[in-house]
Amino acid sequence: MKVRFNAKYVVFSLIAVMTAYVLYHNERFLIEPENPIWEHYAKIKWWLLPHGIFGAVVILLAPLQFSERLRKRYVKLHRIVGRLYVIGALLTSPIGVYIQYYEERMGLPRTFTILALTNAVMLMGATALAFLFAYKRKIAQHRQWMVRSYAIALVFIENRFLLGITGWETLGVEMVQAIIWVCLAMAVLLGDVAIYWTEIRHLFVPPARATVTAKPSVPDRVVEAI
Repeated sequence: MKVRFNAKYVVFSLIAVMTAYVLYHNERFLIEPENPIWEHYAKIKWWLLPHGIFGAVVILLAPLQFSERLRKRYVKLHRIVGRLYVIGALLTSPIGVYIQYYEERMGLPRTFTILALTNAVMLMGATALAFLFAYKRKIAQHRQWMVRSYAIALVFIENRFLLGITGWETLGVEMVQAIIWVCLAMAVLLGDVAIYWTEIRHLFVPPARATVTAKPSVPDRVVEAI
């Protein structure tokens, strides 16, 4: 039996693995009341709560939007989830920028705020365009900008995953910023790779050889007649 390779399953499996790792490695303090990191977050906890909720909505609901089966069978659910995604992305982004700006008082550099602002503008911009194309019923363009939006949203997971598994998170602020910038830049490339994956895959498939049909032989008497 021939098994069909589906790149979508591989990508979302990898995203699931990264998310599980980040939840355990970076976010398990949420269920550890005695964790010393709560002292750091005490001053911003009421901003951190909505930021985390809206961010979770974006990360967890987006995969549902890329399911062809759900989109075709449950059109109304697809639209509701899509609107929740848009609301989540448009709200979590500015809150994240404010949190980063507030943390300058705790010693973090202004460059982190600039990085957070850049990430927020990219996520909000891509999400807004995806929504506008959907509103105008331009579905192809809507899907493309949804892919870009989700690729940018995943920077939150990707940078923590890379910093954690490599141990680079212990190398200082400069390394953390560098990895976040790399993930943000790669989001643009990887988003477009996902959009044009079918065309890209076909570039590496050798063209089918044209079959040459033999010309029927001409009877001798026809040749003599000519």
